[in-house]
Amino acid sequence: MNDITVTELKRRHDAGEDLVLLDVREPDEIATASIPWATYIPMGEIPQRYGELPHETPVIVMCHGGGRSSRATQFLAQNGYDNAINLAGGIDAWAEQIDPSVPRY
Repeated sequence: MNDITVTELKRRHDAGEDLVLLDVREPDEIATASIPWATYIPMGEIPQRYGELPHETPVIVMCHGGGRSSRATQFLAQNGYDNAINLAGGIDAWAEQIDPSVPRY
């Protein structure tokens, strides 16, 4: 399974690369801290909704710290998403290293 750092994600996003940032956290977590350009599908809905995601575009999966997103990335890879990538450290790393205005919890 592939991982990406928050620094690399920011670089790729800033460069205008076509990618999907998939946030698999729960609605209350998203209400606390979020990245505006992310796509939200809660972890429990991934098995029913993963078909909404493009196959040809890298899908970078994010959660709070990287555990849930790692499991979701594995699920996507097992279901034909060769471009599924886990965001190491999740939104917590994003808040710490990239955007300190994002609340940490």
